[in-house]
Amino acid sequence: MAVYEYKAITKATGKNSKGVIDAESPAQARQKLRDQGLFPTDIGESKVSSSAGSGADGPKRGGGRVSARDLAMLTRQFAVLLRAGMPLVDSLGALQEQTSKPRLQTALFDIRDNVNGGMTLGDALAKHPRLFSNLYVNMVRAGEVSGTLEAVLFRLADMQEHQYKLKAQLMSSLAYPVFMGFFAIAVVVFLMMFIVPRITQIFEKQDAVLPKPTQILIGASNFLGSYWWLIIGIIFGCVSLWRWWISRPEGRLKWDRMKLRFPLYGGLHLKLVCARFARTMGTMLQSGLTMLPALEVVNSVLDNTYFKEHMDEVKAGVRRGRDLAQPLRETGLFPSMLIHMVELGQKSGEIEDMLIKVADTYDDDVRLTIDAVVGLIEPVIIIVMGVFVGFLVISILLPILNMSQNL
Repeated sequence: MAVYEYKAITKATGKNSKGVIDAESPAQARQKLRDQGLFPTDIGESKVSSSAGSGADGPKRGGGRVSARDLAMLTRQFAVLLRAGMPLVDSLGALQEQTSKPRLQTALFDIRDNVNGGMTLGDALAKHPRLFSNLYVNMVRAGEVSGTLEAVLFRLADMQEHQYKLKAQLMSSLAYPVFMGFFAIAVVVFLMMFIVPRITQIFEKQDAVLPKPTQILIGASNFLGSYWWLIIGIIFGCVSLWRWWISRPEGRLKWDRMKLRFPLYGGLHLKLVCARFARTMGTMLQSGLTMLPALEVVNSVLDNTYFKEHMDEVKAGVRRGRDLAQPLRETGLFPSMLIHMVELGQKSGEIEDMLIKVADTYDDDVRLTIDAVVGLIEPVIIIVMGVFVGFLVISILLPILNMSQNL
């Protein structure tokens, strides 16, 4: 059975749509589209095949961006279909027809084809690493082995939705101060490059000794107007050098260690890393994975190489039969609250629930911290702008007052 890419018009609404559909022939593909209420305007065989789906080729061919929200919605729909009693292959086919993302449609066709050929769902998902993370694949594999695939998919959907909502809240909180910062910089640059030179020309023609603030203002304006390209070049060069440095393993390790020591941000970054560690670990254990495989997956999803380096020590300690809390404490990185909650969970046999509670606590702390920081940034920007405007006014008024006294 071949895969066809199509463009069509929805008969009910008249809107354009596009996607992929599997059929024995173009005629059958057109008939399937008509049965779905679509009028095909263009249809052609896709270049995607089962072998093309392996690695990164499959997702690339489909095109279109797939967000975390799209993946969370797909996962929840998948879980609902399985819980309703629909067979696995039929569920994948239904998801392929429901999604409007060509990239997901292409990947789902390849996954369904591989599963239909005898491959496990986890292995089929692993062939699309750009869409399905190592965490996602390993949780699905655990669900398949334990026979709790539906429950695992619901947990995955909950975790993805939680992370998406947290990221959206953080972005919305930071949007206003970032906009204010860029606007303030744009106003300062505009004043210094276009307004100040026209005003100060009058004072320079008077052939009088200008006050020190006015001289500083004129010097800064002349430098910015003459060497703006140099300033942009220095900024671009510094950013490029920094990106090159953190792309190297040793540079990335030093940078990730430095991030933990930055004032204010260091504590915030530590909470984010601990929240991801606790939530991923708890979800993996709830899904049926044992401690060591769960630690392997957690190590792959942490976004701090300094933490990853110490996670090897944690895995070695657990492999020797020690409790999780002991090697976590010996790293010296994890907060005492997380370690105490892990100890309590191990004693009570509810370590999974304890880790999820810890993750919720850290996520709440991150939100409160960012709200507090945003509340401080706004008045700071206003004060800085006020100081600059005050300096600008004084620098312009002082020569005018001197000229009036001389007259």
